[in-house]
Amino acid sequence: MGRISIDKATVRAKLEPRREPYWGAPIAQNLFVGFRRIDSGGGTWIARLLGDDKNHRYQSLGTVSPVLDYEAARKAALEWRRQMHAGVKTNEVKTVADACRAYVEDRQIMKGAQSATDAEQRFKRTVYSDPIGALPLAKMTQRHVEKWRNALSEPREGHNGLAPASMNRTLTALKAALNFAVARRYVAADRTIEWSLVKPMKAGNRRDLFLDLAQRRALLGELTGDARRFIEAAALTGARGGELASIQRKHFDARTGTVTLDGKTGPRAVPLAPAAIDLFKQAARDKLPEAWLLTKGGKQWDRWAWNEAVHEAAQAAGLPSGVVLYTLRHSFITEAITAGMSLLDVARLVGTSLAMIDKHYGHLVQDAARKRLAALNMI
Repeated sequence: MGRISIDKATVRAKLEPRREPYWGAPIAQNLFVGFRRIDSGGGTWIARLLGDDKNHRYQSLGTVSPVLDYEAARKAALEWRRQMHAGVKTNEVKTVADACRAYVEDRQIMKGAQSATDAEQRFKRTVYSDPIGALPLAKMTQRHVEKWRNALSEPREGHNGLAPASMNRTLTALKAALNFAVARRYVAADRTIEWSLVKPMKAGNRRDLFLDLAQRRALLGELTGDARRFIEAAALTGARGGELASIQRKHFDARTGTVTLDGKTGPRAVPLAPAAIDLFKQAARDKLPEAWLLTKGGKQWDRWAWNEAVHEAAQAAGLPSGVVLYTLRHSFITEAITAGMSLLDVARLVGTSLAMIDKHYGHLVQDAARKRLAALNMI
C-alpha cells in the first residue's frame, strides 16, 4: 500500500487494526509520521527516521487525541529528529525520575555513598512518587518545576512539609540531576532554561533560633531510644547530622575520649565531654568496628529520619516553630563561645572555618569582652 493521508481523521477511521503503522508522506527528509491502528476506537502516532547508517529508528509519539492530533504529532516528530541529530539519547533516560536515578548512580561513583544517599532520599520523598517524576524530560517546563517546588511545603506520605531552606536544597538537587541529564545528552541543552529560571524560596537565617538549656532538655525529654541517642549526640558535639550518621564504631576511642568525624572540612578528631563519652560508650557496646555507631533500628540515619524526629519532638515540647537539628549545632556553638572558648577552638570542634565562625558569632565575643571591660576599674 502506498502513502496514506493519515492526517485526515476520516481516513484513519476506515483503516483496519494492525501492528505495522500506516505511513503518510514524508514530513522532512527521511522522516515519516505513521499511524498504528490499535482497534476500532483509536490508535497511536509513530515517527520513523532513516539514519546516515541506513538503519531506521522509531519513536512512539503518543495516543491520538484532540490534543495530540496529526499536526501535534508532526511537530513532535520534527523535535525528535532534532534531538537525534544533537546526539540526545532519548531511549536511555526518558523521564525526570529516570534522570534523578541516573544522577544518584553518578553521585555514588564520583562522590561516594553519603552524597548518593542524600540525593536518593530527597528524590524518594519528593520526585519518584510525584507527578513530576513521570514527566518526560523533553516536555518539562518552568511551570512544572515551580508547581513542584511550591508543593514541597505540604505534608506528604506521613512526612511533614519542608521548611524553605530544605525546599531550596531539594530544588538544588533536582536542578543538579537535570543538568546531569543535559551533560549526558539525555535531553536537549535548550531545555535547561526551563529549570534554571526557577528561583529558590526566601529562607530565614537558621542561626537566629537558639535553644537554652531548659528548651534543649525539653526537646530531649520527648525522645526515646535511637532518636534520643542521635539527637543528644548532636546537642553534645555540635556536629552535623551527616557527620553523626557516618560514625562507625572504629571511629570512637573511649580511651582518649575522642571521636573522628568526617565532614565538609575533612576528617577531624574531636575531644568529647564526659556526657558525650558515656553516650558513645553505650552506643558502641557489642558493635563490630565497621558497624554504624548511631543507628535507627539497626540502620544508618538519614536526613529525613532525623528531621522528622526533631520536628515531632519540638512540637510535643512546645518549642518555637523552625527547630531543626541544625538548631542544636547553633546552640552548641553559641554556648561554647559565651562560656569563653576561643573562636579557633570552636571552629576546630565543629568542623568549619575560623572566618565563618567569626562572621556569624564574632559579636558574642565582643559582648563578652564588653561585659568584662565594664567590670574593670581602670581609673
